[in-house]
Amino acid sequence: MLHFFNVSFQYKYGYGVSNLSFSVENGEFVFLVGPSGAGKTTIFKLINLELFPQTGNIVLGDRNSIYLRKKDIPYIRRRLGIVFQDFKLLPEKTVYDNVAFAMRVVGASGRRIKRRVLEVLKDVGLSHKKLKMPGELSGGEQQRVAIARALVNEPYLLLADEPAGNLDQETAYETMKLLERLNSRGTTILMATHNEKLAKERQKRIIYIKDGRITS
Repeated sequence: MLHFFNVSFQYKYGYGVSNLSFSVENGEFVFLVGPSGAGKTTIFKLINLELFPQTGNIVLGDRNSIYLRKKDIPYIRRRLGIVFQDFKLLPEKTVYDNVAFAMRVVGASGRRIKRRVLEVLKDVGLSHKKLKMPGELSGGEQQRVAIARALVNEPYLLLADEPAGNLDQETAYETMKLLERLNSRGTTILMATHNEKLAKERQKRIIYIKDGRITS
Protein backbone atom coordinates (compact mmCIF):
# COMPACT_ATOMS: atom_id res chain seq x y z
CA MET A 1 0.00 0.00 0.00
CA LEU A 2 2.39 2.74 1.26
CA HIS A 3 6.13 2.29 1.79
CA PHE A 4 8.78 4.84 2.74
CA PHE A 5 12.37 3.73 2.05
CA ASN A 6 15.05 5.87 3.77
CA VAL A 7 13.19 9.07 2.86
CA SER A 8 14.72 12.44 3.72
CA PHE A 9 13.55 15.96 2.96
CA GLN A 10 15.04 19.13 4.45
CA TYR A 11 13.59 22.61 4.03
CA LYS A 12 15.91 25.48 3.13
CA TYR A 13 15.12 27.16 6.44
CA GLY A 14 14.20 24.65 9.14
CA TYR A 15 13.77 20.96 9.76
CA GLY A 16 12.09 18.34 7.62
CA VAL A 17 12.34 14.56 7.96
CA SER A 18 15.37 12.30 7.93
CA ASN A 19 15.87 8.69 6.87
CA LEU A 20 12.27 7.56 7.32
CA SER A 21 11.37 3.94 6.64
CA PHE A 22 7.88 2.61 7.41
CA SER A 23 4.93 0.91 5.75
CA VAL A 24 1.14 1.06 5.94
CA GLU A 25 -0.48 -2.11 4.64
CA ASN A 26 -3.81 -2.42 2.89
CA GLY A 27 -6.70 -2.20 5.37
CA GLU A 28 -4.60 -0.94 8.30
CA PHE A 29 -5.40 1.97 10.63
CA VAL A 30 -2.06 3.50 11.67
CA PHE A 31 -1.39 6.49 13.91
CA LEU A 32 1.49 8.89 13.29
CA VAL A 33 2.13 10.45 16.70
CA GLY A 34 4.43 13.33 17.55
CA PRO A 35 4.50 16.90 18.86
CA SER A 36 3.99 19.97 16.67
CA GLY A 37 6.96 20.37 14.36
CA ALA A 38 7.88 16.68 14.51
CA GLY A 39 7.46 16.19 10.75
CA LYS A 40 3.92 14.80 10.48
CA THR A 41 2.76 17.45 7.99
CA THR A 42 5.91 16.97 5.90
CA ILE A 43 5.17 13.24 5.68
CA PHE A 44 1.63 13.96 4.48
CA LYS A 45 2.96 16.42 1.89
CA LEU A 46 5.39 13.79 0.65
CA ILE A 47 2.59 11.23 0.31
CA ASN A 48 0.41 13.78 -1.51
CA LEU A 49 3.33 14.65 -3.83
CA GLU A 50 3.44 18.29 -2.75
CA LEU A 51 7.05 17.49 -1.87
CA PHE A 52 9.41 14.87 -3.31
CA PRO A 53 12.10 12.97 -1.39
CA GLN A 54 15.57 14.46 -1.68
CA THR A 55 16.93 11.01 -0.87
CA GLY A 56 15.15 7.66 -0.68
CA ASN A 57 11.86 6.81 -2.36
CA ILE A 58 8.15 6.32 -1.69
CA VAL A 59 5.99 3.56 -3.14
CA LEU A 60 2.24 4.18 -3.13
CA GLY A 61 0.21 1.37 -4.62
CA ASP A 62 2.02 0.45 -7.81
CA ARG A 63 3.74 3.84 -8.22
CA ASN A 64 7.32 4.62 -7.21
CA SER A 65 8.33 8.26 -6.61
CA ILE A 66 11.61 7.70 -8.46
CA TYR A 67 9.83 7.03 -11.75
CA LEU A 68 6.90 9.45 -11.51
CA ARG A 69 6.23 11.93 -14.28
CA LYS A 70 4.42 15.23 -13.74
CA LYS A 71 1.38 13.97 -15.62
CA ASP A 72 1.06 11.06 -13.14
CA ILE A 73 0.61 13.32 -10.11
CA PRO A 74 -3.07 14.33 -10.57
CA TYR A 75 -4.03 10.68 -11.09
CA ILE A 76 -2.31 9.60 -7.88
CA ARG A 77 -3.82 12.45 -5.87
CA ARG A 78 -7.30 11.39 -6.98
CA ARG A 79 -6.72 8.08 -5.21
CA LEU A 80 -5.90 9.78 -1.90
CA GLY A 81 -8.47 11.16 0.52
CA ILE A 82 -7.36 13.91 2.89
CA VAL A 83 -9.18 15.13 6.02
CA PHE A 84 -7.90 18.36 7.54
CA GLN A 85 -8.13 19.66 11.10
CA ASP A 86 -9.85 22.85 9.92
CA PHE A 87 -12.27 21.06 7.53
CA LYS A 88 -11.54 23.28 4.48
CA LEU A 89 -15.16 23.25 3.33
CA LEU A 90 -16.41 25.68 0.68
CA PRO A 91 -18.62 28.06 2.71
CA GLU A 92 -20.81 29.12 -0.23
CA LYS A 93 -21.72 25.56 -1.22
CA THR A 94 -24.20 23.14 0.37
CA VAL A 95 -23.15 19.93 2.07
CA TYR A 96 -24.11 18.01 -1.07
CA ASP A 97 -22.13 20.31 -3.35
CA ASN A 98 -19.06 20.29 -1.08
CA VAL A 99 -18.89 16.51 -1.42
CA ALA A 100 -19.86 16.47 -5.10
CA PHE A 101 -17.14 19.02 -5.90
CA ALA A 102 -14.43 16.37 -5.44
CA MET A 103 -16.09 14.20 -8.09
CA ARG A 104 -16.78 17.03 -10.53
CA VAL A 105 -13.08 17.91 -10.48
CA VAL A 106 -12.21 14.45 -11.83
CA GLY A 107 -14.93 14.53 -14.46
CA ALA A 108 -17.40 12.00 -13.03
CA SER A 109 -20.81 11.78 -14.69
CA GLY A 110 -23.81 13.51 -13.12
CA ARG A 111 -25.56 10.21 -12.50
CA ARG A 112 -22.55 8.70 -10.74
CA ILE A 113 -22.02 11.86 -8.68
CA LYS A 114 -25.59 11.82 -7.38
CA ARG A 115 -25.48 8.14 -6.46
CA ARG A 116 -22.07 8.24 -4.81
CA VAL A 117 -22.58 11.52 -2.90
CA LEU A 118 -25.84 10.29 -1.38
CA GLU A 119 -24.11 7.02 -0.51
CA VAL A 120 -21.24 8.63 1.42
CA LEU A 121 -23.52 11.15 3.14
CA LYS A 122 -25.54 8.20 4.40
CA ASP A 123 -22.32 6.53 5.58
CA VAL A 124 -21.42 9.55 7.73
CA GLY A 125 -24.99 10.09 8.95
CA LEU A 126 -25.69 13.36 7.15
CA SER A 127 -28.24 12.50 4.47
CA HIS A 128 -30.76 14.78 6.20
CA LYS A 129 -28.34 17.74 6.08
CA LYS A 130 -27.43 17.56 2.40
CA LEU A 131 -28.95 20.98 1.57
CA LYS A 132 -27.52 22.77 4.60
CA MET A 133 -24.63 25.24 4.34
CA PRO A 134 -21.42 24.57 6.32
CA GLY A 135 -22.13 27.54 8.60
CA GLU A 136 -25.37 25.87 9.71
CA LEU A 137 -23.55 22.77 10.97
CA SER A 138 -21.78 21.95 14.22
CA GLY A 139 -18.03 21.34 14.22
CA GLY A 140 -18.54 17.59 14.34
CA GLU A 141 -20.96 17.71 11.41
CA GLN A 142 -18.54 19.80 9.38
CA GLN A 143 -15.82 17.24 10.04
CA ARG A 144 -18.14 14.46 8.85
CA VAL A 145 -18.75 16.40 5.63
CA ALA A 146 -14.98 16.65 5.21
CA ILE A 147 -14.66 12.89 5.73
CA ALA A 148 -17.43 12.24 3.20
CA ARG A 149 -15.66 14.46 0.66
CA ALA A 150 -12.38 12.59 1.26
CA LEU A 151 -14.11 9.25 0.69
CA VAL A 152 -16.31 10.09 -2.28
CA ASN A 153 -13.73 9.11 -4.93
CA GLU A 154 -13.11 5.78 -3.17
CA PRO A 155 -9.45 6.42 -2.24
CA TYR A 156 -7.09 3.58 -1.49
CA LEU A 157 -5.61 5.62 1.38
CA LEU A 158 -7.26 8.14 3.70
CA LEU A 159 -4.91 10.68 5.31
CA ALA A 160 -6.40 12.26 8.44
CA ASP A 161 -4.46 15.28 9.75
CA GLU A 162 -5.52 15.92 13.37
CA PRO A 163 -9.20 15.34 12.46
CA ALA A 164 -10.29 15.61 16.11
CA GLY A 165 -7.96 18.48 17.01
CA ASN A 166 -10.59 21.26 16.88
CA LEU A 167 -13.43 19.24 18.39
CA ASP A 168 -14.66 18.85 21.95
CA GLN A 169 -14.02 15.51 23.65
CA GLU A 170 -17.42 13.96 22.91
CA THR A 171 -17.42 15.02 19.26
CA ALA A 172 -13.81 13.87 18.85
CA TYR A 173 -14.84 10.47 20.20
CA GLU A 174 -17.68 10.23 17.67
CA THR A 175 -15.31 11.21 14.86
CA MET A 176 -12.90 8.46 15.87
CA LYS A 177 -15.72 5.90 16.00
CA LEU A 178 -16.72 6.91 12.47
CA LEU A 179 -13.15 6.50 11.19
CA GLU A 180 -12.87 3.10 12.88
CA ARG A 181 -16.14 2.00 11.28
CA LEU A 182 -14.88 3.08 7.86
CA ASN A 183 -11.63 1.23 8.47
CA SER A 184 -13.52 -1.94 9.45
CA ARG A 185 -15.15 -1.79 6.02
CA GLY A 186 -11.80 -1.74 4.25
CA THR A 187 -10.60 1.89 4.13
CA THR A 188 -6.87 2.18 4.87
CA ILE A 189 -6.20 5.12 7.22
CA LEU A 190 -3.05 6.97 8.28
CA MET A 191 -3.89 9.51 10.98
CA ALA A 192 -1.53 12.16 12.31
CA THR A 193 -2.02 13.41 15.87
CA HIS A 194 -0.10 14.89 18.78
CA ASN A 195 -2.55 13.19 21.16
CA GLU A 196 -0.78 10.03 22.29
CA LYS A 197 -3.58 9.13 24.71
CA LEU A 198 -6.18 9.15 21.93
CA ALA A 199 -3.98 6.92 19.76
CA LYS A 200 -3.27 4.41 22.53
CA GLU A 201 -6.98 4.13 23.38
CA ARG A 202 -7.72 2.95 19.82
CA GLN A 203 -5.31 0.00 20.18
CA LYS A 204 -3.95 0.43 16.66
CA ARG A 205 -0.37 0.48 15.43
CA ILE A 206 1.47 3.69 16.34
CA ILE A 207 4.50 5.23 14.61
CA TYR A 208 6.21 7.76 16.88
CA ILE A 209 8.07 10.64 15.28
CA LYS A 210 10.19 13.40 16.83
CA ASP A 211 12.49 15.97 15.20
CA GLY A 212 11.84 14.45 11.80
CA ARG A 213 12.88 10.93 12.79
CA ILE A 214 10.96 7.81 13.73
CA THR A 215 11.69 6.97 17.36
CA SER A 216 9.65 3.77 17.66
